[in-house]
Amino acid sequence: MNILIDKYKGIHPGIILERLLGRRGIAQRPFALSIDEHPQTINAISKGKRKLNTPLALKIEKKLNLEEGTLALLQTYFEIKEEKNKVEQKTPNLNLLRMALFWDTDISKIDWQNQSIAVIKRVFERGNDIEKEEIKRFYTNEKIKEALAQSMRKPYTIYRNKEKV
Repeated sequence: MNILIDKYKGIHPGIILERLLGRRGIAQRPFALSIDEHPQTINAISKGKRKLNTPLALKIEKKLNLEEGTLALLQTYFEIKEEKNKVEQKTPNLNLLRMALFWDTDISKIDWQNQSIAVIKRVFERGNDIEKEEIKRFYTNEKIKEALAQSMRKPYTIYRNKEKV
């Protein structure tokens, strides 16, 4: 167990599950049904979209003859890694944001907390889906809703001789 945990520490246990099933030539659906679980649940876990809870981890470990607690420990280490990333990261992942979004400023000098409204508005107006997802990950949902709810600038209107053009 120690070798497996040290080797895969910080990786979502679903990814390890997918590898194990693939190596053994076991399809996800029959495996899920063999442990009385919904195939969608196993699929979501194997894609890293869902946490692996302890009771399910125990069922999987028993079926695959893994040492008890291996997958549950991997889930715990994964959650620790995720939490550390949240605490340590004071800026969004700049590799996912195009510099063109912030053409008028030095991106290294942006105060991501104090200028959050301007950053959120700019990314949601001009950013692509990857950039929007990174901003959603970095800021809280409340902060994003607050920034997007603030009134937008009205479009310019040209008047000639008091007639709208």
